[in-house]
This record gives sequence, structure tokens and C-alpha cells, in this order.
Amino acid sequence: MSTTLTTRPNATGTDGSAATGNPRGLLAVVLTATFMTALDVFVVNVAIPSLQTDLRAGPAAVQWVVAGFGLAIAAGLVTAGRLGDRYGRRRVFALGLALFTLASAACGLAPTAGALVGARVAQGLSAALMGPQVLAILRTSFSGAAQARAFALYGLTMGLGAVFGQLIGGVLIRADLFGLDWRSCFLINLPVGLAALALVRRCLPESRAPQRPGLDPVGVLLVTTALTGLVLPLIQGREAGWPLWTRLCLAGSTALLAVFAVHQHRTGRSGSPLVDTRLFRSRAFTTGLLAQLAFWLGQASFFLVLALYLQPGRGLDALGAGLVFTAIGAGYLITSTTVHRFVARLGRQTIALGGLLMAAGLGLLGLAVHAAGDTGSVWWLAPGLFVDGLGMGLVIAPVTSMVLAGVEPRLAGSAAGVLATVQQVAGALGIALIGLLYYGAADPATAFGRSIGALAVLELLLVGLVQLLPRRTA
Repeated sequence: MSTTLTTRPNATGTDGSAATGNPRGLLAVVLTATFMTALDVFVVNVAIPSLQTDLRAGPAAVQWVVAGFGLAIAAGLVTAGRLGDRYGRRRVFALGLALFTLASAACGLAPTAGALVGARVAQGLSAALMGPQVLAILRTSFSGAAQARAFALYGLTMGLGAVFGQLIGGVLIRADLFGLDWRSCFLINLPVGLAALALVRRCLPESRAPQRPGLDPVGVLLVTTALTGLVLPLIQGREAGWPLWTRLCLAGSTALLAVFAVHQHRTGRSGSPLVDTRLFRSRAFTTGLLAQLAFWLGQASFFLVLALYLQPGRGLDALGAGLVFTAIGAGYLITSTTVHRFVARLGRQTIALGGLLMAAGLGLLGLAVHAAGDTGSVWWLAPGLFVDGLGMGLVIAPVTSMVLAGVEPRLAGSAAGVLATVQQVAGALGIALIGLLYYGAADPATAFGRSIGALAVLELLLVGLVQLLPRRTA
């Protein structure tokens, strides 16, 4: 694909002037941070057996190594988007990248399970600082075809981190560099993060909202508490058997989100709300968020049930399972590197085509699992995984760029925070719901078959939602 990218002529810098920067360097820096974040979501699953033995970590501590990261990201994204609008997106991105690198070092050097959990929470908060800034910087720094290509590269990077995270982790642990074992999965972020940090000032333009918005401390408290109350039981509920506290948290978070919405509407009349409710007047934004919800409900849960089927279910080790994941990666690389061409010809129907391909791929997986059962070769899954990867590559970038395309640059940070939050919450909700199907079955083949059947329905829902998007969103 072409790499000729031009900066957006009307992106505003700190003083309202046109934002300038090195387009290729800009993408290298922000996409490096995106890859590190996506990788650390998935690579930890490979490291768990080794770190559990090394740190003598119990089941609760291991669960929090995974859950603490996701919970911290989800709780901090909306506020992080506003911080970028107020203090400058480059500045907040750089802070997040520096803290993420330090937190990665703390993870890799953690002497106890408790220290590792604390470092993972710090990693999640740092990732939350970076996430909305990446989306806002891409939205305000590029326009037209250049923006479509930039978001295509963003989608490619996210997918590569997700698809190859398990393989990369398996290779690092098998190599056992300097005897670091599982610690190398975190310490690998140090040289990469420091290199990216050194280029931030040179390559990234500074931008912020024209009028510095307030922080809305009441809104910050409401949304942080509400999202924590929503995501925490989704992460831990199934494992704990859905005790009373999980149901109370879910009910309480729903009420707090309603209070937050009312507060934002009232604050918007006379002050500076954390989330500008005018965003939701845009059909592209609201419908796009629903499409994001449908897509990410299925995405995180699919990677989970596939890993469970391949490893505990079929007895593969982390590296062997990671090699199977490459079938998805092959399909994903083909379409994600050319998706801007599909968008130029098909517009919103690119997402619909991707959803149909993913549903078809899941159907092929179902047939393969039915034929192979618990004893046949796992490589019968490869054709279905390849087709599913083709579909993924047509969805991730367009469904993100179409949500943000019509958003005014001054609202880019707020919109990016909402969008990233929907992705995180949808992932946690999907894992909780699909996990019930998987663990409720009698054997791995049945569990996987039921799960991918439900996921195929979600992909068809995505296809339907796309038809509600405006024909032109930019």
C-alpha cells in the first residue's frame, strides 16, 4: 500500500495554527505505542503458567494480573480523552508512553505476585492515557485519503498485536533470553518504548481543543466509579460464580451511568462536560458506536475461546497454539493492508463485507470442529481462521475511522475516549457472555462450536448496523 501521507491542513496546534509534523514519523511513534498495548493484552496469557510457578501466585493473584490491566484501561479512557483536549494530546501521549515503559519494567522485575498486580494496574492506567490520544492525533493530523490510510495502519497494528501476541509470547518464553523466562514478555517493551519516546517531540504535532475545557471532577468521579462497577464484575463474575456483589455492582453501575448522562447534559449547557453530548446527535457517531459494540463483543471473546480450545482443550502448548493463530494473521494481513482501497470503492459496505466474511469463517470453523472432534488435526481449522482474518482486516480500521470522521477536531479527544471505552467494555462483556457458553458445555469441541455459533450471530448483527450508517461520513 502507498505510504505517501499528508498532514491535515486544518488541524490546530497549541496556538491555533496549523499542526505540523513528520507524517511517517508520527505513524511510527503512535502505532508503536498501539502495538505494545495490544500485545500486552494477549501476551500475558502465555506467561501465566511460568509466572505462577516463579512467583508462587495463587488463582486470585493470577486472575488480577489479567483483570487489573483491563479494568484500569476501561476506567481511565474517558478522562484521558479530556486530559488530551485540555493539556495537549502530544503531552498526555508522551506521559502515558513514559509511564507505560516504567510500568513494563516494574512488571518484568516484580519480586512478588502482589507487586506484579500493582504494576499491571499501572500499565493499564498508562495505556488509558495513550489510547484516546492516538485516535485524536490521527483524526486531527490527517485528512481525506491520507486519514483513511492512517486508520488502516492503525487497524493493522491492533490486529497484529492481537493475532500474534500469543505467538510472540511463546517465542520469547521458548527462547528464554538471558534466563528471563516470562519476564521477557514485559521487558521487551523497554527498548521499544524508550525509542518511541525519544521521537515524540520531533515527530508528533501538538494539538488541543481551541478553548481549554474544564476537567469536570464530578463527571470524572461518576464515570470512573460507574465503569469500574461495570467492568469488574464482568471480568470476575463467571470465575466467582456470579455472587451477590457482582449483581449489585452491575445494577449500581447502570444507575451511575444514567446519573452521569444527566450530569453531562446539564453541564454542557453552561460549563465544560467530560463528554460533550452533542456527539450523540451525529448518526455516524452513535450508529458507529453500536457497530463497535457488536464487533468487539465478538472479537476479544473469540480469541479467548480459540486459545482455550487449542490449549486446555486440545493440549497444545503456547507456541503451538500461536502457530495456529498465524492462519488468522495471514488473512488479516491481506485485507488490512489494502482496506483503504475497499473503502474508496465500497464505503460503509466494506464493514458489511468484512462481517459477512467473518460469519462465513466462523461457519467453516464450526464444520471443521464437527468433523475433527477432539482428536483430528487442529490444522483443519486453518481455512476458517484464514477467512475470519480476511473479514477482520476489512472491519477494524473502517469501523473506527467512520465513527470519528464526522467529529469536529475540537471534540476529537472526547470522542476518542468514548470510542475506546466502548471497545474495552464490549470486550469484557463479550468474554463474560461467551465464557458462559464455553464453560457450560460438556466437552471442548461442543463448547467451541456453541461459542462460534453465537459469535457468527454478532457478525451478522454488525452487518445490519452498518446499513444504518450514513452513506458518507466525512
